[in-house]
Amino acid sequence: MSWDERRMAEGILFLDMYQLTMAQLYFRYGLHERHAQFDHFFRSYPDYGDHKAGYCISAGLEWLLDWMEQSHFGEEEVAYLRQQRGSGGDRLFADDFLQWLRENGDFFRLNIRAIPEGRVIHPNVPLTVVQGPLAMAQILESALLNQLNYQILIATKAARIHGITGGRLLLEFGMRRGHEMGVNAGARAALIGGADFTSNVGISKVLDYPAKGTHAHSMVQVFMALGEGELGAFQAYADIYSDDCILLVDTIDTLESGIPNAIKVFESLRLKGHKPAGIRLDSGDLAHLSVQAACMLDDAGFPDVSIILSNQLDELTIWQIQTQIMDEAPRYGQDAGEIIRRLVYGVGTRLITSGGDSALDGVYKLVAIQQQGQWTPAIKISESPAKVPNPGQKAVWRIYDTRGKATADLITQDEEDPWQMESIQLHHPVEHGTYRSLHRDQISEIEPLLSEVWSEGGVRAQTPSIEEMRELRHTDLRRLDPGVKRLMNPHIYHVSLSEKLWKSKQHLIQRALAPY
Repeated sequence: MSWDERRMAEGILFLDMYQLTMAQLYFRYGLHERHAQFDHFFRSYPDYGDHKAGYCISAGLEWLLDWMEQSHFGEEEVAYLRQQRGSGGDRLFADDFLQWLRENGDFFRLNIRAIPEGRVIHPNVPLTVVQGPLAMAQILESALLNQLNYQILIATKAARIHGITGGRLLLEFGMRRGHEMGVNAGARAALIGGADFTSNVGISKVLDYPAKGTHAHSMVQVFMALGEGELGAFQAYADIYSDDCILLVDTIDTLESGIPNAIKVFESLRLKGHKPAGIRLDSGDLAHLSVQAACMLDDAGFPDVSIILSNQLDELTIWQIQTQIMDEAPRYGQDAGEIIRRLVYGVGTRLITSGGDSALDGVYKLVAIQQQGQWTPAIKISESPAKVPNPGQKAVWRIYDTRGKATADLITQDEEDPWQMESIQLHHPVEHGTYRSLHRDQISEIEPLLSEVWSEGGVRAQTPSIEEMRELRHTDLRRLDPGVKRLMNPHIYHVSLSEKLWKSKQHLIQRALAPY
């Protein structure tokens, strides 16, 4: 596929066919310019089988807005649609609709509110609220879901891994194992979620981060095949990268060959005034090898050399490694805490693919449409009550208790202000009769979460930097109860509806079901 073909595939035609067929139907019935509201939200946290998330991290918004700025229906896209045929052989899209697309097929008349990237987010809360002409708001659906859902998924995984490392250095190593060019978005999301650096050079350049990496087994194999051996390979690497020397020590035998040879090279570096950076362990019992490596490095006078771990790591395996080190290190006269503090984690496949749960249950649902200048709530009925979206125009608030901890996310009708309520009733989004009340003296802060990020004319709010997004994540996680952050069986964070929104939703459900 040529670059021009790729541009075509990733531009405005990066959508599902049903969005175009619906858009033409709206056009034919005179509904295409009527303003509508769609909410993007996810229904459940990622479930990794052995463990489950109790929160997610918002990510992907900046790249979605970049895409929206560049995407529109031009002559080439319209010409392609003109060629499409239905089952009977007739053209699928009429000339008047295509002409409308050519003249109006961009996103500059939409308005978008969203929860900023880096914030902690929860199920059923509107994350991205799109308002504007129905046809183009509908056409946005697939690109929005594709770009936001994936980055949220990876940012969440990175945040969980970062949390279990205790803030130790975390490197994203997943480029070779990810899904084609999606690894660029994944690396960006990983940086937002908690990775300190990525080995992906291109995205590091774009995001103005230094790329980080070590070397592969193949370098050692080359020198071995040429008769120079593992020691020769290590020495060659150290000669070129004297101040950044990290040696992969498990090509032959980690304890009998790799680490002893690395120590020899480190000693020569020290004599020349350089400080060795680290060794990398990529196979075997990583916890046991970490303890043994620490013993050997300490005995040789290198207590500050980092031990970098890689190979199918995720939050659960890192927790298991740390637990084993805590048990095993004292048997060798080692301080387990000191060993864990010198660890660096290179996480690849299970981060970039969100191993265990590779898709976020994010959806894009119509919740309101204008009628005679007034907004009319829209409802979708489902056999599963959890799949019935919350209708109408809404606001989202985060409520903090007197400890300063987030205690609930409250979804209200747009005109409601929780600060004006002496007592707030928080209704479970699905379960009848399940609610709790919060009095004003139980609340320290109520924070609105949605902010305008895109207005008519394509005017964008200022985009925060990756560092600012990371600080938002750090602050939100600090204000989250520890139970919600547990790796396994996390405490359920409350996402609630105001009494007014709850009653409106029940009324719409009853009205929709009345004929049946």
